[in-house]
Amino acid sequence: MSYNEPKGYLALVLHAHLPYVRHPEYDDFLEEDWLYEAITETYIPLIQVFDGLIRDGVDFRMTMSLTPSLISMLADPLLQSRYLRNINRLIELSEKEIQRTSTQKDINDLAKMYRWKFSTARDIFENRYGCNLINAFKKFQDRGNLEIITCGATHGFLPLMASNRNAVRGQVKTAADHYEKHLGRRPRGIWLPECGFYPGVEEILKEEGIRYFLVETHALLHADPRPKHGVFAPVFTPSGVAAFARDMESSKQVWSAEEGYPGDYDYRDFYRDVGYDLDFEYIKDYIQPNGLRKMVGMKYHRITGKSDNKELYNQHNAMEKAASHAGNFMFNREKQVEHLSGLMEGKPPIIVAPYDAELFGHWWYEGPDWINFLMRKIHHDQDLVKTITPSEYLEKFPRNQVCLPTMSSWGHKGYAEVWLEGSNEWIYPHLVRAAERMVRLAKRYTDCANSQERVLNQAARELLLAQSSDWAFIMKTGTMVEYAVKRTKDHLSRFARLADQLESGEVDYEWLSQIEYKDNIFPDINFRVYS
Repeated sequence: MSYNEPKGYLALVLHAHLPYVRHPEYDDFLEEDWLYEAITETYIPLIQVFDGLIRDGVDFRMTMSLTPSLISMLADPLLQSRYLRNINRLIELSEKEIQRTSTQKDINDLAKMYRWKFSTARDIFENRYGCNLINAFKKFQDRGNLEIITCGATHGFLPLMASNRNAVRGQVKTAADHYEKHLGRRPRGIWLPECGFYPGVEEILKEEGIRYFLVETHALLHADPRPKHGVFAPVFTPSGVAAFARDMESSKQVWSAEEGYPGDYDYRDFYRDVGYDLDFEYIKDYIQPNGLRKMVGMKYHRITGKSDNKELYNQHNAMEKAASHAGNFMFNREKQVEHLSGLMEGKPPIIVAPYDAELFGHWWYEGPDWINFLMRKIHHDQDLVKTITPSEYLEKFPRNQVCLPTMSSWGHKGYAEVWLEGSNEWIYPHLVRAAERMVRLAKRYTDCANSQERVLNQAARELLLAQSSDWAFIMKTGTMVEYAVKRTKDHLSRFARLADQLESGEVDYEWLSQIEYKDNIFPDINFRVYS
């Protein structure tokens, strides 16, 4: 099918992010499971989809952020070895389940499905990509199918740092340098953490060579002046960096709990898991060492409806539904493009559909299959819409309106309330003072001895880790609050102790070595980014 002149474009953007969780001081740490689950359920299934599309000659484009904290964990030898331990346990459990359910054909088939899935994940992780999945995503970027963009170094919510330009610069420049180290070039785009934009941040992006960023819908609709194409074309900020805004209609179809595809009754139920369902003596080796139950990733039921009596999952029916939903999504984009192309004076619209990557596979088990079906249908079944990356769109259509978006985020209510409200407001006086102190130290010690540089670099790491928006978000949502509070306090207290020791000239190098090993993110950091 000819793709010469589509009437419009679809930019599917996945935001792959996890907070930096690495605890070498413990043999087994519950929150590290966030990474292992995402590798098995999201990142490897996406890699399988991309490999399959390329093998079958499907021309596709997607954009994905890999945040610096996630890249750091994926590249970490300790976490790589722990992931292998985790996946080997799951393979062992799935084999036990095949034996246990030998007389229950439907469940037995599902147990075999999980054994295949886990064994394939281990093979892809260990044998095909040498335990480092960044190699896989880089391969797709080098081929031109995937554009990888960066994010804030530790996903700090930038609008609440706006009073300290160097603190924002610390997040952005550290991220851009880290991206270049792992992916071989400067990032062209950035996913602003939580899509948090404020006027002025685009100037810092420009300094680092970043050409575009993504914002929430109302950031552009309330821009000055108002953009004549709404959210269906990028705008250039006065500094020359482009802004692409989310299209609400396409987003809602996928992420809305009420109206979106993932809530369909044929899809796998996220909440029913054998870690809670099976007899304690049988499952105890696969849950937490202290005996507390946890999800292990084997789930036998489908959503079914509001009832607690869940029916068994049927993979064939779920795949049929994923294909149907992919077709529905494509049909709606075709209708959207047909409508918009008549209004945009010859400029093809771009529909920007950004999502959290972990929605696909982890929360919505069939999400990667939906992407697979969607890319194939767009390639084979129509020629109105073509997939594109924001970079490619800017190259094709370099003339765009100049406007300044307004402060915004994609959090609940659209501004900063999620990260600044009753449960988490206490952290900001400490974060602001620590950032101000970091700037003072960086300016004072710009020319310093190597021993002092070690202290300053570790202080910068502790500040960045304390600034992660994930901790404030967790406090607000009430999930792992104790852990989020502890992480915030630990990093702030380590920062303060390092600063005190530097200024007093009495550095505890044994303790410094310990926290360099624990909080080892950004080994190449240069504290002078704060000066």
